Amino acid sequence: MAKLRTLVPSSVLTAAGLAGGFAVANKTHNRRLGGAVWLAAGALCLPRWLAVGALPAGMLSVSYASAMGGSHPLAKKVGVWPSVAIVSAGMAALAWAVADRRPG
Repeated sequence: MAKLRTLVPSSVLTAAGLAGGFAVANKTHNRRLGGAVWLAAGALCLPRWLAVGALPAGMLSVSYASAMGGSHPLAKKVGVWPSVAIVSAGMAALAWAVADRRPG
């Protein structure tokens, strides 16, 4: 598990958690299972985020949760998959800028 955290950037994990969580929920018709995928990806990100500081980790955690919640009203305006793509890309960019572009 520790190796996964160092090999896979948190930007990739956040996008996978958001898009993958939705895909699992959509395919299985089980929102809790999709939520578990989303939560697991976020949990894998946390050590990387904490490595850059408690404040950035808190901000990224809130942003990750907000991306999940924000995708729902956005989906009513642009469609489901476009909404998932937008929030996944936005969260990945934020995670990269705050945590992943720094060495270590």
